[in-house]
Amino acid sequence: MLPEWMVDAPPHLARDWHVSARPAGKRCMVVSSNGITISRLRNGTILHRFPSALPNGSKKGLSGPASSYSILDCIFHEPDETYYIVDMICWRGYSLYDCTAEFRFFWVNSKLTETSAGDPPSAYHRYRFSVVPMYESTLDGLQTAYSGSTPYVKDGLLFYNRHAHYQAGITPLTLVWKDNTCSQYLLDTDSEGQVPTEQHVVLELQEDGKLVTSDDPPIAFGSLDNEFIQKSNLRPGNLLRFSVRDESVKLVDGKMEIGELQLAGKLNRSRTFADSHSKVLFQYAARHAPLRIEDLVASVQSNSMEIESTDIEMQVIQG
Repeated sequence: MLPEWMVDAPPHLARDWHVSARPAGKRCMVVSSNGITISRLRNGTILHRFPSALPNGSKKGLSGPASSYSILDCIFHEPDETYYIVDMICWRGYSLYDCTAEFRFFWVNSKLTETSAGDPPSAYHRYRFSVVPMYESTLDGLQTAYSGSTPYVKDGLLFYNRHAHYQAGITPLTLVWKDNTCSQYLLDTDSEGQVPTEQHVVLELQEDGKLVTSDDPPIAFGSLDNEFIQKSNLRPGNLLRFSVRDESVKLVDGKMEIGELQLAGKLNRSRTFADSHSKVLFQYAARHAPLRIEDLVASVQSNSMEIESTDIEMQVIQG
């Protein structure tokens, strides 16, 4: 369940959303089954294969059918070698796909305490697991997630729609937002690790020459002709980095159109996905007119006033 990037506060932020401080690290799926635990990155590459205290996650303490499995959506935070759980998909073979986010958060907190997965590492428990605290998007919850201390390095705020069922891929029912206060990585960097003067975008080359995002369906930002593709020894599926001139960008009905792309280079194999449309739009907004924490606070306050007004009206009707 991958987040879109928040460029505008969603409706009913205070009523329908939860917020957490997102750990910096590698997003991965963790599966425990048959006495072993395996974590995989978004592209399917194995990050770690290890024993854990998750159900059937090691040879020690196998319970129930050995094939019974659990699946956790995590971020691996390397500084303290901890898997921070942001969501739960399955627990001891019980699927949570059709459960609301609010229930999944309750379930993962209650079930993890039944194990020793949160204990310090040991011979049968290589990495520690910890649940990322999730708060209601009230003023207090937003302030805690934004300014409160955490045992991990923050990389922005993660918002979940409390009614959302788990979905594979990118979804607007979970959103990520950041600024320079709650993240060290607000603006994307180039291949040298420096913030470029012009915005850079990463797009995937398709067979017809179109340059597209990772959205489903993908959004085309431009194209390359066959002659250039052949001369540059490019192939379909290649990820290419482009620089974008501000004057070539147009915003039409919330969509971003780019009139000119300047090829900046081909990416190495360590990255396997193009940017999403919302990420490109967020990066553009972050350079010119960013959504600020004050805007989120104002949205929460407005939502809270609407909720209070509705409650008063209901009391009057019932009275």
